[in-house]
Amino acid sequence: MPFAPPDRTTSGRTARHRLAAVAAATLLPALLAACAGDATADSPTTAAAATADLPTEIPTGTTLVVGDPTTQKAVELAGDDLVTAPGLTIEWANLSGGPQTSEAFRAGALDVGAVADIPPIHAEWTGLDVKIVAAVYREDWQENPIYEFGVAPGVDGVESLEDFAGHRVAYSPGQAQGVIVLRALQEAGLTTDDVTLVELPSNGDVYTTALAAGEVDIAPIGGVQIARYVDKYGADGAHTVRHGLRDDPSHLYVPTSVIDDPAKAAALRAYVELWVQAKLWVHDHPEEWKAGYYVEDQGLSAADADYLVERAGIPDVPTDWTEHITRHQETVELLAAATGNDVLDAADLWDERFAPVVAEAAAAYRERTAG
Repeated sequence: MPFAPPDRTTSGRTARHRLAAVAAATLLPALLAACAGDATADSPTTAAAATADLPTEIPTGTTLVVGDPTTQKAVELAGDDLVTAPGLTIEWANLSGGPQTSEAFRAGALDVGAVADIPPIHAEWTGLDVKIVAAVYREDWQENPIYEFGVAPGVDGVESLEDFAGHRVAYSPGQAQGVIVLRALQEAGLTTDDVTLVELPSNGDVYTTALAAGEVDIAPIGGVQIARYVDKYGADGAHTVRHGLRDDPSHLYVPTSVIDDPAKAAALRAYVELWVQAKLWVHDHPEEWKAGYYVEDQGLSAADADYLVERAGIPDVPTDWTEHITRHQETVELLAAATGNDVLDAADLWDERFAPVVAEAAAAYRERTAG
C-alpha cells in the first residue's frame, strides 16, 4: 500500500536526547512522490567505502528518519538512563514490518527499519540494496519462542510438526511467520507438497480468526495471541504446538545509500548504540515497560502485559556475527528453494563494521548500570 512518511516536527526532550517526534500521517501516493524528490535532492556526494572506518562526527542538521515504534517508546520511557551521542536527531516514523519499511526505503522516506531476518532478503530480491547493521537475539530462545503453531478446534492428531502433513497451513510469504512454516516443514521432513499452504496476511488476529473459523487447520501465532487463542477456544479443542526452532532474530536494516552518506552513517552509528541500550533497558525494567508500553501505549490488560514480559526472554547481543550469518544463509537457501529466487550470499547483507558498535554499546550500558 503506498504511503508517505509522517509530518516532521522537532521537539527537544533533553540536551542528551535531541529526538524529533513524528506523528502518523495518512498514507497518500501524492506525498510519496514528494518524498522521493526530497531524497534525490539530499543524495550524498561522497560515499564511504564499505571497508572504511565508520564516521563518528554527526554534522549539524543531520536527521535520521527511523521506523522503529518499540524503540521509540523505550527511549521515551528510559529518558536519561540511555546515553545518546551528541548531535543525534531522530524523526520517528510510525510504521513497521518488512513490506511497509522496504516500500518507504524505495520512496526515500525512511532511513532505518526494525525487522526480523526475512525483509532484507526479499528487499534484495526485488532490487533494493540494503544492509543489516544491528542484531539482537534471545539467550533462552528454546524456552521463549516468538511463535507457536495454533491448531484449530476439531483438528485432531496434530501434536508435532510431523503431524502437519495433509493439513491446511496459514502462510505469509516474505514475513517471519511464513518462514517459520517452511522451517517447520523442513524440520519434520515434509515439503510444501505434503500440506496445503493458504496464503493469508499475518496482521493482527487474522490467523487466530482463520483458525477459529475453520479456514485453516494450523497457523503460526505469536505474542499475546497465543494465550488469547487457547483461553478462548481451548475448551473446543484448540491448542498450540511448539516448533523448537530459532525464531528470535531482531535486526535493524537500512538502504545502503544511508551508509554511503557519511553524515547519515555517523547518525546511524549513534542510533545503533541507542537501540542496543534500549533493548537492554526494556529487559532490566519490566514493570516500567509493562505499564508504559503494553498497558498505556498498546492498550493491553495487565494480565496480557505480564504474559508478554514473562515470555520476552533474555537479550543476547553477540560480539561476532559469524554464526548468525551462517544461519541467515540457511534461511536464504530455504526461501530461494520455496520461491524460485536466486540464492544470495547472506554475508553481503550484513555490514559487519557495526558488530563492534553493538557489542561496545551493550558492554558500556551493562557497566554503567551494574549494581
